[in-house]
Amino acid sequence: MSDTVPTMAPAEKVKSFPCTPGVYVMKDAQGVVLYVGKAKSLRNRASHYFTKAAAEDHRTRDLVPLIADIDFVPADSEVDALLLEARLVKDIQPRFNVELKDDKSFPYMQIRIREDFPRVEFTRKPRRKGVKLYGPFTSARTLRQAIQVLQRIFQFRTCTLDIEDKDERWRWFRPCLLHSIKQCTAPCNLRVTKEEYGKQIRKLRLVMEGKKARLLREMEAEMKQASKDLAFEKAARLRDDMAALNRLAERGEASRDAPTNVFPIDPKKGMVALAKVLGLSKTPRTIEGVDIAHLGGTDTVASLVSFIDGLPFKAGYRRYKINSVEGVDDFASIREVVTRRFHRLSQQDELFPDILLIDGGKGQLSAAVESFELLGITPPTLVSLAKREEEIYRPGESEPIRLSRHAPALRILQYVRDEAHRFAQHYHHLLRRKKFTDD
Repeated sequence: MSDTVPTMAPAEKVKSFPCTPGVYVMKDAQGVVLYVGKAKSLRNRASHYFTKAAAEDHRTRDLVPLIADIDFVPADSEVDALLLEARLVKDIQPRFNVELKDDKSFPYMQIRIREDFPRVEFTRKPRRKGVKLYGPFTSARTLRQAIQVLQRIFQFRTCTLDIEDKDERWRWFRPCLLHSIKQCTAPCNLRVTKEEYGKQIRKLRLVMEGKKARLLREMEAEMKQASKDLAFEKAARLRDDMAALNRLAERGEASRDAPTNVFPIDPKKGMVALAKVLGLSKTPRTIEGVDIAHLGGTDTVASLVSFIDGLPFKAGYRRYKINSVEGVDDFASIREVVTRRFHRLSQQDELFPDILLIDGGKGQLSAAVESFELLGITPPTLVSLAKREEEIYRPGESEPIRLSRHAPALRILQYVRDEAHRFAQHYHHLLRRKKFTDD
């Protein structure tokens, strides 16, 4: 943090802050951190708290009288300031930071690769060494479901046993139910060799790293060889495993198989590809996605999700209850959300996303464009993604951009769109539950 003299009055101290991105830290008379905030310009943003408007604003009037000192931490960019703010709030838990206090970290799939028989785990606190991590994922439920699906195919262990290959006592251990239902090869009873189990884990990693096609080719060759060797049981098992792997690509099969968006996208590759597809001069870092949901055809809600460098940034998620729209009108609802969001960002001189993604087609995109025109604000890069054909629309362009279903740029946009939809539906369900309880 800065080494500015701490005895200076906060209102005077902020005048020496740089006009560069960073995070400001407010403390009370006892040195306890009250609030942590991000800024495009540290001097401009921090100075705002010592104005008459801030003292009267319902959002800051309780905070302002308690500020006895203020300090700052510089950041290389506005996005880095955003990430730094989130980390500090989670670590310090300041009293006046409400939105960022959730200490729930993202879930990961973790494989303990240094073990003789690597276990596969769901975790929110990944280990630093000896593991291969996949994630983070936006939905704990979806990740758990994916692990169950993959376990049916690759039969890896998820138990907490410390199994060593040369330890003979495991020969007398009784395998659990997962072995009986053919979801684990039972290394706990040494029913599989270290080498064979390693092949199971390798296949799992190929799928998680987006190399499913390569794995399928290898399995097909292995199946044909098994048939030649008259090992028909092995060939049949490989055939069934290949069929299960192919089903992983099907959408809308969540009850049976994991949806495609559970598997990680290479964020860097996706963002670089997105810049190329949209004709951007540099690789974007931030994307926000908007989706609309309806409660019984009457109450309408909206979600806004935030992604940084191709990964979800949950501290930036927002929910909106639509106030100005009668009945079901997605276009009007999008106009309200975009207006509310970007009016606030503009008024508070906060960071705009590099890309704003609207769920829908031309009509939804036009509604967002109208909002920016009414506000008199230059919008970020605007796109919409239509569900049926997965077409990308741009303002002023009659023809959509059509990409391969496997294109990294499309996958990133789908990831944002699907997460916005999930978050909107979650809010929708919360309100429905509340309405049911109130009735």
